[in-house]
Amino acid sequence: MLLYFAKVVAVLAAAGILGNWFLSEVKKGKALRKPWYAPYLSPPGILILCIILLLPILCHFFK
Repeated sequence: MLLYFAKVVAVLAAAGILGNWFLSEVKKGKALRKPWYAPYLSPPGILILCIILLLPILCHFFK
C-alpha cells in the first residue's frame, strides 16, 4: 500500500511541476505578445502534447 501511495504522489508531483512549467511559458508568451500556440511549441508544451497523444495508444496496448 505504501508503494502504491508513493507512486501516486510521484505522478502528481511530476504533473504539478510540468503544469507550472507550462503555465510560466504561457505567461511569458502573453507578455511578449506571441501567438496563442507558442507555448505548445516549447519543451513543456511538446511533452504535454506527447502525453495526450500517447496515453490512448498505451492504454489500448496494455488493455
